[in-house]
Order: sequence, then structure tokens, then C-alpha cells
Amino acid sequence: MARLQEILIEYWPHLLLVISIVATTVASVHAAMTKQDVRAAIAWVGVILFSPILGAFLYLVAGINRIRKDRVFARRAHTLYDKDLIDKVLVHDVVDVSGPQFASLKTLGDRVSDFKVLGLNQIKMLHGGDETYPAMLEGIRQAKHSIALQSYIFDHDTIGKELAQALIDAHHRGVHVRVLIDAVGAKYSHPPITSMLRDAGVKTALFMQPVIGIRLVYANLRSHRKLLVIDGLHGFTGGMNIREGFVTAIAKDAVTHDTHFQVNGPIVYQLMTNFAHDWEFTTSEKLTGEEWFAPAATELRDSGVALRCVPSGPDATLGSTHSMLMGALAVAQKHVRIQSPYLLPDMALIAALSTTARRGVIVDVVVPGANNLKLVNAAMMAQIDQLIATGCRVWRASGTFDHSKLFTVDGGWSYIGSSNIDPRSLRLNFELDLEVYDRSIAKEIETKIDRIIANAELITLRMVRKDPFLIRLRNKVIWLASPYL
Repeated sequence: MARLQEILIEYWPHLLLVISIVATTVASVHAAMTKQDVRAAIAWVGVILFSPILGAFLYLVAGINRIRKDRVFARRAHTLYDKDLIDKVLVHDVVDVSGPQFASLKTLGDRVSDFKVLGLNQIKMLHGGDETYPAMLEGIRQAKHSIALQSYIFDHDTIGKELAQALIDAHHRGVHVRVLIDAVGAKYSHPPITSMLRDAGVKTALFMQPVIGIRLVYANLRSHRKLLVIDGLHGFTGGMNIREGFVTAIAKDAVTHDTHFQVNGPIVYQLMTNFAHDWEFTTSEKLTGEEWFAPAATELRDSGVALRCVPSGPDATLGSTHSMLMGALAVAQKHVRIQSPYLLPDMALIAALSTTARRGVIVDVVVPGANNLKLVNAAMMAQIDQLIATGCRVWRASGTFDHSKLFTVDGGWSYIGSSNIDPRSLRLNFELDLEVYDRSIAKEIETKIDRIIANAELITLRMVRKDPFLIRLRNKVIWLASPYL
């Protein structure tokens, strides 16, 4: 032992050099061979090479994708329908319900997502917590067989406790209840709501504990999905977390705005399939049977809306939403309307938005006037001139922060759900969105966005360029880190 200590004392610089070379080499090769985005590969290799040992450690913690890559889960959604119902449920042609330009977009979706477009659905837009939480509470209180709830943030506040108590009451009356919360999002309030649920016997799980067990606002590989499925028949999905700040009676003039959607019909099968996969990934418990997946014919109507789930994330579904947005911009002919709280498109999306505007299509993009993430807002301002210069109209909304994520094209197709237009949503987090082939919902979204635009401020190049040099420099420096914000 003494001899070993002497060797370590005498040769520690040489040993440190060997460890550094080995760690740097292994980490650099791994980054170069596994990263699909050349910018990410270059960035990580640079960090590793210029920060020996520390760079390799950072890559081990934050750079390696440890997510299982498998697409088997989605395929089982197509076997849940009786053969006699397949022709009635599947939508083969969207031209009549949306427009001729969307036929190719449906083909793209068929190849991007394992889910098919399903008809005979009902969908209702819910405005903020004032409409969303009462509807969710009513559904939970009327549940007879099962409740599956997934959220990024589920706060331990007035609204969170009311929803948690409703889940506990459902559990006590014999309803099967499963609650899945992101491990980082669960730490946004103290104590976490998980304690209240678990103490009452509700099966609750946390999605992917981070390597460093603290709340990291900009942590990667998070589950950003929000959905609620009741009795396998009724669903909710969209962009809303569970927080009292979305309720006017509580937050008053500081209320945060958002948009959520209530759905019924065959699409609920796809929502439940997504939840079942994430739950099994997290807990190893398989959710099967009619208590979770109600018979397809139950409450099936003669008409309805064509919908499709598009899950995305750093697994086999990587790039799904990015592809859908690119496809939608490519087929747009008249008007594109976008609302996103965090607008940080990559160069491909910037080029697609710019090309769409240069083709003569009106491109309206709404961003918050008051953003809850200051760094993201600074990065947004650093690149927003690239859109404005090519003809896109970018509007800064008035009023309090709006968390809505809405995308609609030519009054016939919409994309709604949890995805922001930023690197985190498009590549680093698990998201869940819906394609909507329906003119009435598109019109409702258009009306909502146009109402915001009517009271918004149009951002011009002159406005962007008149900011003081130090502000513009700060924004550009923050923008350099935008892939990680």
C-alpha cells in the first residue's frame, strides 16, 4: 500500500494525462458517431477537447441519450379496432375535410408517425385554466374504470391539491388510477404533489430522474407531454401544466394564458397508447384490458373530426414534429398562423418559414410580450430579424404570458399539443401533438390568433436594430447556447 502511494505521488501527472487522453478520445468518438445533428456533434467534441476530463464528464452527464429506441408500442394501437370498424374509423382521404394541398401532408404523416389518421372524433378547444381544470375535474369525478394522467408540472398548490384529491377519491371508490409526472417538473413546488398522492395509495411515478437530482429548468430528455385519459373513452391534451397561475380567480391580473383540448372518439386510443408506453418505460407495468382501452365501438358516432397523434422525442420518433412543420409550410398556399411561447427555430425551419413568406403566403407568428424565461426571450430576439427580413410578420402579444402552442395552415389543418418551436421541444424532450384535419377547428384557432394580433405590436427590423449594442451583443451570446435553452 505504501509503495502504491509512492507511485501515485510520483507519477500522478502521467496518470492524469493518460486518463485525460483516454476519456477525451472515447467521449469524442462517441459524440461524433452518435450525434445526428452536425452542430451538436461539433459543439460536444469542442467541449470535450478543450476541457479535458471535465468535458468528458459533462458529456457523460448531459450529452448521452440513454433512451430506449423502439417503435413497437405505437403499432398495437392499430390492432385495437374490430376489423368491421377499420374502414369506418380510418381516414383515407382528407381533401374534402381540409383541402387538396393536405393530401400530401397526410402521406408525410403516415410515414413520420406510426399512428394513422382516425375519423369520428369530437374535439373542443378549452381556454386557460378557467375552462380546462373544471372539465378535467368533472371527468375525474365521473370516472368509473380508469384514469391516466401525465404532466410535466403538477404543482402542490390550490389547483394541484384539488385535482390530486379528486384522483384520490377516484382511487378510493375503486377506479384504477395512474399518475406520471416528469421528475424535474415535479420539483417546481415544495413539497411535491407526489407525496400527497402516494400517501393516499395512488400509483404515482416520476419520469426519468436526472443524473443530478435537482430542479434544472433547462434539463434535457424531459417528458413535456400533457394528457388525461378517463375510462379509455375521454381525453384531454394540449399545452397546459397543472398550476394555479392559469386560473383567473387565483392569479387575477397576472394570470397565465394557455390552450388545451378535450377529445372523444377513436383518438383516445392513441392518447392512451402513448401513456401506456411511457408508464411501462418508467415502471415496467403494462396497462392492458378494457378498463384502459375501451371497446372501439363504444360511443362511436356517425361523424366527427379527423385526428392523429404525433409523438416525438429523443428516441425512434426524433424529428417527427420538425418534419410535420416543414411539410405543412411546404404545402401552405394562403396563410400560416403560429403562436409559440418559445420561438427558436433551427436554420432549416427558418429557411422553410422564409421561403413560405417569399412564395407570397402570409406568415403570422405570435410571441409573448412578457416571457417567463428571460434567457429564451433574449435568444429569440437575437435571431428574429432572420424571419422579419424575409417577409414573415412577427407579433409581440400584449398582456400577460401566453403559453399556447398553436399552428394552423390555410384554414384546413392544425397542429396542437405540447411542442414549442425550439430545439428543446423538437429534439431534446418527449412531446405529444395532434394533427387536426378540420376547417372548423382551424377557423377557431385562426380567430383566437387574429384576436391577439389585433392588440399586438408588429416587430420591425428597425425596432430590433435600434436596441443598444450591448443588449444586442448579450442576446447574441445567449443565442449561441440556444440549442440547450
